Amino acid sequence: MKYIHSTFLIFFISICSASQNKTKTNEVPFRVKTDLFDETEKDSLGLRTPIDLETISIFEPNDKTDHFSNGAVMTVFKDVFYCQWQSSAKDEDSEDTWVAYSRSEDGKNWSQPMVLSESLDNGYCTSGGWWKSGDTLVAYINQWPSNVKPKGGFTYYKMSIDGINWTKKKLLLKFDGKPLKGVFEQDPHQLANGRIINAAHFQPGLIVSPIYTDDPMGISGWIRANFKNISIKKDVSREIEPSSFLQSDSTIVMIFRDQNSSHKSIASVSFDRGENWSMPIVTNMPDARSKQSAGNISSEISYIVNNPIQSKSRMPLVVTLSRGGEFFDTAYSLRKAGNNIQAMRFEGKYKKLGYHYPKSIIWKNHLYVSYTTNKEDVEYTKVPLSSLILN
Repeated sequence: MKYIHSTFLIFFISICSASQNKTKTNEVPFRVKTDLFDETEKDSLGLRTPIDLETISIFEPNDKTDHFSNGAVMTVFKDVFYCQWQSSAKDEDSEDTWVAYSRSEDGKNWSQPMVLSESLDNGYCTSGGWWKSGDTLVAYINQWPSNVKPKGGFTYYKMSIDGINWTKKKLLLKFDGKPLKGVFEQDPHQLANGRIINAAHFQPGLIVSPIYTDDPMGISGWIRANFKNISIKKDVSREIEPSSFLQSDSTIVMIFRDQNSSHKSIASVSFDRGENWSMPIVTNMPDARSKQSAGNISSEISYIVNNPIQSKSRMPLVVTLSRGGEFFDTAYSLRKAGNNIQAMRFEGKYKKLGYHYPKSIIWKNHLYVSYTTNKEDVEYTKVPLSSLILN
């Protein structure tokens, strides 16, 4: 009888848990306080600036350098700072686009841009982000061959133990040993059990899906999760360029840019360590239809960095906070608009004023947010976590 009773209890708990997950799956994964952003205050959205905030320049263009930069991603490896980004002479995603990187021992004085990946003879390369495993730094590189139609690409990687000398590029592999036919998002996250969660934009075209691997190096074993897109138009999914954070109950939330120009973030959740995901839902988080970054300051505090405005203006740059990851009610301005942004120096295709494509890391009690200003200056903003006080 004890065995029957225990079995029934486990079954009952499983049914209740499944019911709760099903209910949560049908709900918007998180909400933002409705009056948090004041769009009549164009420069700052009515938000305060964190105390002791610093903004540092990594690369500043001049007449003798490339004039276009985007996709800046930072990491810290063996106490040395690194940043990679895509670089080209003038225009976004032009045939001369290559992946640059710079390093700094103090975070303030940066090396001249070095080549992480040269442009292709038949296509171009863009930044794919970083991973660290033990004594090895992994750099991901997205390659966009000209002969891939509709437009799409592949993910490669290089490895280094000193951040200077790199292995040759190799294709990122799926669980079956075959190449992952897609381009990597730039901020993989690791769960408590070691699993790595990320997303890729798969061929044909750019069809986004969460992916995961249990390979600690992050170079093989990648599995495309069970995920359904809201819609696909002209070989591009409505959801693109995601990031993720954890809620306090360990639910994974992935947030996406909305290509349908709702100017709101889309979100999906997973309750099983990234293997299955809910149907994506439009949230009430304002977004300029740009790449965003998300993560966790602690097991209790989640954050989102984006341009939370109901237009295509990618400024100001804001960090929004939540205790528990379900209700975001605190926000700070990291970079303001108006007279607070430097002038654009050089013209180029798809260049405009703003703080573009932020990515973020937490290191030594600080939040580091990297981005490109006006798609030409590579910069980052450093914020003491003690300055990010929740309401």
